Amino acid sequence: MTIIVYGIPNCDTVRKARKWLEQQAIDYHFHDVRADPVTSSTIETWLAALGVDALLNKRSTAWRALNADQQDLSSTAKVVALLQQHPTLMKRPLLDVNGQYTTGFQAETWQQLIRGK
Repeated sequence: MTIIVYGIPNCDTVRKARKWLEQQAIDYHFHDVRADPVTSSTIETWLAALGVDALLNKRSTAWRALNADQQDLSSTAKVVALLQQHPTLMKRPLLDVNGQYTTGFQAETWQQLIRGK
């Protein structure tokens, strides 16, 4: 089983999720989206699985700092470019368990996804 947690290391929710995984003795790989940018094909896969609303954090200060042109989400290409340019706009953490995805951290949801229930 491959488990990848995408996020940034200084995010409180990411830290909480990583601590939970370690307490559960679950092996995972952490992918720092700032230090190692995510490919456009990966973001497209996330968009197809989750949708824009589940992937973008429109309540963040990073989102509010964008101008109207940058907030244009009219095409997949624009959303991909936006997330590549501003990786902190993604809802964090993003959990990938063998190609099944969820954003944010809720222990029960993560448990179900990881245990395959």
